[in-house]
Amino acid sequence: MEAKKSQKADLENKKGLFLEIGLVSILALVLVAFNLRSSDDTGSGMDMRIISEEMEEEIIQTEEEQQQEPEPEPEQPEPEVTTELEIVDNEAEIHNELGIVDAGDDANKQQEEVVVTDVDEEQAVVEDEIFVFVEKNPEYPGGEEALYKFLGENIKYPDMARDNNITGTVVVKFVVEKDGRITKASILREIGGGCGKEALRVINSMPKWSPGQQSGKPVRTEFTLPVQFQLE
Repeated sequence: MEAKKSQKADLENKKGLFLEIGLVSILALVLVAFNLRSSDDTGSGMDMRIISEEMEEEIIQTEEEQQQEPEPEPEQPEPEVTTELEIVDNEAEIHNELGIVDAGDDANKQQEEVVVTDVDEEQAVVEDEIFVFVEKNPEYPGGEEALYKFLGENIKYPDMARDNNITGTVVVKFVVEKDGRITKASILREIGGGCGKEALRVINSMPKWSPGQQSGKPVRTEFTLPVQFQLE
């Protein structure tokens, strides 16, 4: 009959097995922990490398932009203009800083003569101008009624026009000068038979007119006058 071992004795025999299992477990935990740490170190190293490369790219881009874009020139403040008035005595000598040379009275007189000449030329042009429309028209002495009375009394009907029964109106243009004289008479409309020539003779023999006026001053004025030739 075999003798039975107690439960305590069995556990004692398995003590070495349990120790080996524990060592293996500890070793496995150490390996796992070491691998985790290595992976963390590797990941952080990769991150640092990526960050370093990005920073280098930004630095290179910044340097290129600085080289391409010139720095703006600083604005220079505008100089302030100040006017200083210096009071001097009447007897003090004044220096000519502008370098203008005084040519003397002769030069001043020469300049005055040139200016006077220009004014005289302008006045001559104005005087020679013949106005067609004026503020006040020239007028025969005594008015329009006296004018046609003068024409009727002085015109002699040309024989050629009478023989050929020529009648009508001759239109004459002339200039009333500033002193009222009649000048530059010419025919605008002729009817023939010597009527135009007779009309010019009578108009050139007219007395002085009252001249036309512009801005209150007498001016040379062009005037047009119809002269009728009618057989009775």
